[in-house]
Amino acid sequence: MSIHLIRDLENLHRDILSMCANVEEMIYIAVQGLSQPSAELGTDLLERDKFIDRMDVKIEEDCLKILALHQPVAIDLRRITTVMKITGELERVADLAVNIAERACSLMNIESMNVPARLQEMAKNTLEMLHHSIDSYVELDSQLAQQVIQEDSRIDEMNRGIILELTELMQTNNHHVEAGLHLFSSSRHIERIADHATNIAEDVVYLVEGEIVRHRMNLETHSET
Repeated sequence: MSIHLIRDLENLHRDILSMCANVEEMIYIAVQGLSQPSAELGTDLLERDKFIDRMDVKIEEDCLKILALHQPVAIDLRRITTVMKITGELERVADLAVNIAERACSLMNIESMNVPARLQEMAKNTLEMLHHSIDSYVELDSQLAQQVIQEDSRIDEMNRGIILELTELMQTNNHHVEAGLHLFSSSRHIERIADHATNIAEDVVYLVEGEIVRHRMNLETHSET
């Protein structure tokens, strides 16, 4: 591997870590806003999202330049294609953080409703999934990536439990219906963030092992029928 390729890959590595750190912070701020909504929350997250969009474009352009200049092969080629996929997933996560912030802002002018503790717990676990998926990329750890993939089903189960809890609360007190619907949507957005973390982990498995595991369960089920 040439010195120039090593340098360019290191720059990509640095940029994707910076992008992930910013996206993680966006999620944290958005979820906190559900309990403490403010008028500034939406504006702040929108500005942060614009920064993430610029990073997404920059990293993709850098990847294309590396492909054109160095014509990498084997794991170096997989690394670059993986980075392009990961940045796309992170950009979508940032969009979901903005969506959660918008729901939080909508809670400002309606009757308050306690945010379910399980929703906060799900958000915490989802953030950990995202962080571990990036760790698995940094460390080229396919076992850690597989653990992230397995965790997704638990987030799905938590989301179902939260939806059931919110539904029961709305049925008990119809004044909580509007707030409940906003929290319902927020829970769904958090569940989608976990899906993106899972996609990143699947990309890492491809990077390390050269195996495409996305949709593997569906394909195996289909082959058995």
